[in-house]
Amino acid sequence: MTLQIVLLLILIGVVAGLLSGLVGVGGGVVMVPLLILFLGFSQHQAQGTSLAVLVVPVTAIAVYNYYKEGYIDWKHAAIIAVFFVVGGYFGSKLAINLDQKMLKKIFAVILLIIGGRMLLTK
Repeated sequence: MTLQIVLLLILIGVVAGLLSGLVGVGGGVVMVPLLILFLGFSQHQAQGTSLAVLVVPVTAIAVYNYYKEGYIDWKHAAIIAVFFVVGGYFGSKLAINLDQKMLKKIFAVILLIIGGRMLLTK
């Protein structure tokens, strides 16, 4: 691994972490596109790597800051977390069986729909 790649990985981590703490995004929304654009990862590699980063409690300190301010609903978070695991399992099974071009299009459409909805609603 070259120094340039290590520096790109550090930059991706900092940007994803900053945006995760700032607006609650980081994994799919930030890391996946950056891994594809700057490191030439395939869609599958970028998604898998992004998920691998989240295996360790990388957001624990950010969560703690929100917790201190009373901004976490633990009951809702627990229910979402349990079913996130279930959905993640089945979603990954589906994704690895899709063609990269199709997977990339699905990813882009989801980002556009969510971003457009957030932009256009009050």
